[in-house]
Amino acid sequence: MPSPRAMPSVPSSFPFPASLPGRSSGRSSLPASVAVRLRGLLHSGDLALFRNVAARSWPAGDTVLPRLSRGADHGLLWFGAAAGMAALGGSARARRAALRGVASLAVASAVINTVGKRAVRRERPVLDLVPLVRQLKRQPFTTSFPSGHAASAAAFATGVALESKGWGAVVAPLAAAVAASRVYTGVHYPGDVLAGAALGVGAAFALRGVVPTRGQLPPPGRPPATAPALASGRDLVVVVNEESGTATATASLVRDALPLAEVVECAPGELSEALDRAAGRGRALGICGGDGTVNLAAAVAATHGIPLAVFPGGTLNHFAYDLGIETVDDTAAALASGAAVRVDLGRFRPGPEGPDGADGYFLNAFSLGVYPELVRTRERWAPRIGGWPAGVLAAFEVLRGQSPLEAELQGRRRPLWLLFVGNGLFQRVGPAPGRRHNLADGLLDIRVVHGGRTPGLRLLATAVAGPLTRSPMHAAVRRQRVRIAGLAPGTPYAYDGEVAHSEKELMIDKLPEALTVYCPMTV
Repeated sequence: MPSPRAMPSVPSSFPFPASLPGRSSGRSSLPASVAVRLRGLLHSGDLALFRNVAARSWPAGDTVLPRLSRGADHGLLWFGAAAGMAALGGSARARRAALRGVASLAVASAVINTVGKRAVRRERPVLDLVPLVRQLKRQPFTTSFPSGHAASAAAFATGVALESKGWGAVVAPLAAAVAASRVYTGVHYPGDVLAGAALGVGAAFALRGVVPTRGQLPPPGRPPATAPALASGRDLVVVVNEESGTATATASLVRDALPLAEVVECAPGELSEALDRAAGRGRALGICGGDGTVNLAAAVAATHGIPLAVFPGGTLNHFAYDLGIETVDDTAAALASGAAVRVDLGRFRPGPEGPDGADGYFLNAFSLGVYPELVRTRERWAPRIGGWPAGVLAAFEVLRGQSPLEAELQGRRRPLWLLFVGNGLFQRVGPAPGRRHNLADGLLDIRVVHGGRTPGLRLLATAVAGPLTRSPMHAAVRRQRVRIAGLAPGTPYAYDGEVAHSEKELMIDKLPEALTVYCPMTV
C-alpha cells in the first residue's frame, strides 16, 4: 500500500471530503487522486484570493464594510430596505418588488440553514491575516460554506429586480457590498461568497417559477377601443380629488408629464359638478383619486361617451392596477399613442318596488353583509398602516358581534354573512380583492358566504377558495344578473370602496363594454 504521505493532503477547511467513500483500490484510485488534487487546487486558489483581499485596504472599507456586514445580520438590512421601498416607492410595482425580495430571501435562508450549512462543514478562515480593525466584534459560529449573508443579499436583489429593474439597480450595489464585506472582514472565503450568491439567485428564480412575476402573467383579455391620441395632454381635463390618498402629490406629476392638460383640484363634495363640466370641455376626461373617485368619473365618461384617463391617486387603486396602470407615466404613454380598451360597467338599481332613476355603478365590486363594515374600518386604518394590514385588522374587528344578513337571493330566503358581486372574475376575494385578467367578460363573479357558525372560517374559505367552487359554507357562480329582495330598508352595501344604504330590493347586472379607458397595451 502506498504510504499516507504519497497522497496529497487537503486542508480541513476545504468544503469537500478528502477521500471518496466505498472504493479505495484498483481502478478507482486514480479518479479519487485526481479529485482530491483538484479540490486542493481550488482551495489553494480560494485561500490565495482571501490573502490578497486581507492584504489590501479599500477606501473607507474599514469603516463602512464591517458595519454593513453587521447590519445584514438576520436579514435586518433587507427588511428595512423592503419597508423603505414600500413606503417611499409610492407604487404597486415598488411594493411587489419589496415583497418578492423578502420572499426570495426567506427561500434562500431556508435552503442555506437546513441544507447548505449541514451538507458542507467548512471551517471559517483563520483571522491572523485580517487587520483587527476590520474584524467583527461577534464572530459567527456556524460553518463557512456557503455564505448565508451573500445568499440573502443576492436573493433579495434578484427578487426585487425580477419585479422592478429600476429598484433592482438601486439595491444591487448594496447587495454586492454586503457580499464583499464577508470576505473583507475575514468571516468567509471568496468561494463561500460566490456559492452563496449563486444559491440566492437560484432561490429568487425558483420562487418566480412557483409565483410568477407581474410581467409573466398572461395578457388580460380586453377588447381594444378607438380613442384620440392626446400628446402632452392636449384637450384633456383632469379632475383631482384633493382628499383622496396621494392624489395631490400625483396631480403635480400629471402637470409635469402632461403640460397641456387642464388640471382641476376640488373637494369631494364638488366632484360631481366638476366632472360634468370637465366632460363638456375636453375630448377625454381624466381622473386622479382612488376607486370611489374613479367610479364617479366612469359614470360621467360613459354618459358623455368620451374616454377616461385614470391616474391612480388613492389608497388601493384596484381598477387602475387591473388595467396595468401603476404610474402617471403609464397613462401618459397611453394618451400619447391613443391606446385604449373597452371595459364593462357594473350596475345596481332598485327592483320594481323601488324608486325610479336611482341607478348606481361599480367598476370593481358590489357587496352586502359584513363587507360594507369591513370597507369602512379598512378605509379608516389604511392611510396609517397600509391596505392589506388594514384589511386584516378590519376583518378581525368586524367579525366580532356581527350576525348574518337575512335576504332573498334568486327567489330563496337565507342568512348570509357575505354577498360579493365582482365586475368580472376575481382571482381571490378577501379583505382586499385580488386581480382580474378580463374586465370585459360580460359576467358577474358572485360569491356567497352562507350564514351559520364560525363566520371567520367561512370568510377565510371565500378568500382562499377557487373562483367557481361550491361548498356547504361558500358558493361561487358567474351570472349576467342577480336579484336580491327582502332587505330591511337602510341595509348598508359597499361598492368600489364607498358605502350606501339600500331599499327593499336590488337588481345587479352589467353594461358590457360601456366604458372606454386609456390603457398601456404592453401590459
